[in-house]
Amino acid sequence: MNTKYLTTLITILETGSFQKAATKLNYTQSTVTTQIKQLEEELSIKLFEKIGRQMKLTQAGKDILPSIKAILQGEEQISNYGKSLSEITGTLKLAIPDSILIYTMQPFLQAYLHEAPNIQLIVNSIQSEEINQSIVEGTADIGINCEKDHYPDTVIHKELGTYKALLVASPFADSSLLDFITPHQRKPVSLICNEPQGYYQLELNKYLVQKDIVLNPYMKVQSIEAVKRCVMNNLGVAIVPTYAIEKELKNGALVPVKTELDEKIYNSIYVYHKNKWLSPQMTLALNLLQSILKTEKD
Repeated sequence: MNTKYLTTLITILETGSFQKAATKLNYTQSTVTTQIKQLEEELSIKLFEKIGRQMKLTQAGKDILPSIKAILQGEEQISNYGKSLSEITGTLKLAIPDSILIYTMQPFLQAYLHEAPNIQLIVNSIQSEEINQSIVEGTADIGINCEKDHYPDTVIHKELGTYKALLVASPFADSSLLDFITPHQRKPVSLICNEPQGYYQLELNKYLVQKDIVLNPYMKVQSIEAVKRCVMNNLGVAIVPTYAIEKELKNGALVPVKTELDEKIYNSIYVYHKNKWLSPQMTLALNLLQSILKTEKD
């Protein structure tokens, strides 16, 4: 069995289409199609079926998927046997929300690439609520996230660090609209966010309900940088992790808005699948994350 065909199958699942897989693997789309046909013939099963305009994995394909992943993991394990970290090859797939990736994970990424320069890092910046599912489905090896109320049974979660979050506004905002302590208010102000299911965002939502403070419908934007820009331009207010706004608070581009959540401590965590084979590159990543936690505690 040609394991390249198995890699092609996994890449189709990760990217979502034959065309995207071809682009990622530097193949033509016809090459990808031919490889899957040959794999189907060799296995005597149909792997994909067309549903609407999309190609979906058949039930037979889903049934053998764990075995396919095990074969590829075994091949990688054999190819890296006896090699040092600086020599090992392969990939490490990370799933990280936008704000954490930009503001707190850069030292980790630098350290990782220094220790294992031949590993391909695939970093997907995705919404907080999607990260646990990406670990369950195997599209990511490790997820970095803010804490959640619940985790799937198959996911291991460990504390990474702590942070605070502040409600912020433009320095040009009407100060009469920035009282978020007094209950029973109706404010013509929008809440701006990029992570509606971020833990600190959910906590603010609960706080507003408890205080009976009603705002305009919230505005959702794509990134933490877009959130900050919108707030600076006085389009609304936002709750943001303090690590993402240190510069703006210092230079006055954003101003803090007092709430009773100002001193609340939030946890950041990392997650991985409990049945995941701990490859050398994944072990290195987990060790580096533990080092970050130890450094912060010291």
